Amino acid sequence: MDHSTAVSVALALVSSRLDYVNSILFGSPLKHIARLQCAQHTLARVVLQQHSRARSPSLMHWLPIQWRIRFKLATLISKALHTGRPPYLADLIQFHTTPKFTRSSSTQLLFFPRHNLSFGSQSVSTFRRHLKTHYFQLAYPAT
Repeated sequence: MDHSTAVSVALALVSSRLDYVNSILFGSPLKHIARLQCAQHTLARVVLQQHSRARSPSLMHWLPIQWRIRFKLATLISKALHTGRPPYLADLIQFHTTPKFTRSSSTQLLFFPRHNLSFGSQSVSTFRRHLKTHYFQLAYPAT
């Protein structure tokens, strides 16, 4: 298998799995990301046909997993800001308003509204009752 075919196969089969819902790992300690990082290193060694433990993802121009996560999230947020897609995310993102004539007035900061989620202190039956009510309100909006 030539190099370009190996890279295509690696990207199609394995690399896409590294990115699958990895946004939930944002902010996690590196020990939780280590297995994915190990898989990425192994993939790069296979593609480059190396047998050593050399740090080869950089030779493939692949970001380390912790930076891939940030890259994917930043890309998703940028798309939400500029295209409004996906709407469930675009509706949550707001620009942070800063007072005029400050040093940071030329920067555009994002603001994510906080929500009061007190489900952790409830019993399972109370949680289910509230959740079912919430879903009914979404499924059957008042007209």
